[in-house]
Amino acid sequence: MTIEYLPVSGDGRLWAEQAGDGPPVVLLHGSVHDSRLWDGVFPELARHRTVIRYDARGLGRSTPPTAPFRYEDDLLAVLDHFGVERAALVGLSMGGEVALDFTLEHPARVRSLTLVAASAGGHDWPRSAELDAYAAADRGDDPGRLAETELTLWASLGERAPGYAAIRDMVTENARLRVAAEKGHALFAEVGAVELLDRVAVPTTVVVGDHDHPEIGVIARRLAAGIAGARLEIVAAADHYLPLRAPERLLEILLAG
Repeated sequence: MTIEYLPVSGDGRLWAEQAGDGPPVVLLHGSVHDSRLWDGVFPELARHRTVIRYDARGLGRSTPPTAPFRYEDDLLAVLDHFGVERAALVGLSMGGEVALDFTLEHPARVRSLTLVAASAGGHDWPRSAELDAYAAADRGDDPGRLAETELTLWASLGERAPGYAAIRDMVTENARLRVAAEKGHALFAEVGAVELLDRVAVPTTVVVGDHDHPEIGVIARRLAAGIAGARLEIVAAADHYLPLRAPERLLEILLAG
């Protein structure tokens, strides 16, 4: 196992961990998460693959952004740092969006794509009171409110379902970081990925929990329909935090790919 703080643009440092041996897999987490999202699958996956996970800029143990940056450039820096020519990318939520955008931009660096409860650039979300409240909390300066709305909306199975303590702790800590860090530095693609799905030419699996937000299910089906040959997996008893709710089933899907 190797743990490193690797350099990225703007004098940034990303906390990254590599373990195992075999074909490389990179795990990408969501926007109020860190690499602990993958605790339920990382050790076992590392028995079969070379697995890399890292904390995205401004979250977990990575440094906050101080200048404009792109998540895709950070992912490229991770691959280059560990000497990975082609990797299987596994991304959840925002991490899925980054993985998809990266695949469109750097197809030669991607062996396969697994989009777990993924968001996607260019998808128009419907307006609702709960989504508006979440967006307002994400823009605000109250970490407690952000953590509360995150857990209510996205960890909908609640505290009695598996993994809740880990989810709560991770979200609470990263809500503080997200609120404290400078905002507005992340740069996003001008053309949404949903308009370019026919260009994805790597084996793709789309995974969604049966208790996730309904719009994530809509996006999952849109991705599966738009990417040639994509396979859709619906996981029982899982909300947006699928890797911590149903790690055994996700591990089966990842090892089958």
